[in-house]
Amino acid sequence: MSLRVGVLGSTRGTALQGVLDAIADGSLDVEIAVVISNKAEAQILERAAKYGVKTLHIDATGLKRAEYDERVSAALQEAGVELVLLIGYMRIVTTAFVDAWRGRLLNVHPSLLPAFGGMMNMSVHEAVIAAGVKQTGCTIHQVTEEVDAGPIVLQKRCEVLPGDTAEMLKERVQALEQQAFVEVLKDWRRG
Repeated sequence: MSLRVGVLGSTRGTALQGVLDAIADGSLDVEIAVVISNKAEAQILERAAKYGVKTLHIDATGLKRAEYDERVSAALQEAGVELVLLIGYMRIVTTAFVDAWRGRLLNVHPSLLPAFGGMMNMSVHEAVIAAGVKQTGCTIHQVTEEVDAGPIVLQKRCEVLPGDTAEMLKERVQALEQQAFVEVLKDWRRG
């Protein structure tokens, strides 16, 4: 039986593309059971729908964080999700949500944690360039109560090249994120 994966995202969901492609070509035996977003216009919903994946927008307007996370958790459970991936999810989850999915909740961060932890999106790549580091990459880690501090599952690296802009670096790191999620899911399937 395929591993049933749920995805939470607020943005384009670029890191999900590698997983969708690997499922489509038969090289990855998992099922994306549902993709949920707090933003109705999030491109991750479009990306998933093109592959026939169930999508769901859960509006957070007027809800406390705990109430919203309860709704998301209920939707994941209803879909039979066994593992949750956070891909460009621009919300900090509650302790109750972490507890409900502990050990089965993974996030991707666009740096080699712990470096540049607690930052998001383009600000990470700008900080990497400003710091003058020679290597960056991505980290898939378990989600815990402390942001970007959970146990590291996998890191993939790339060089920071002379003349790189934040946009150029983001593109290379996102390609690594796609590869990293496929590797992690294959390993997860093997136990």
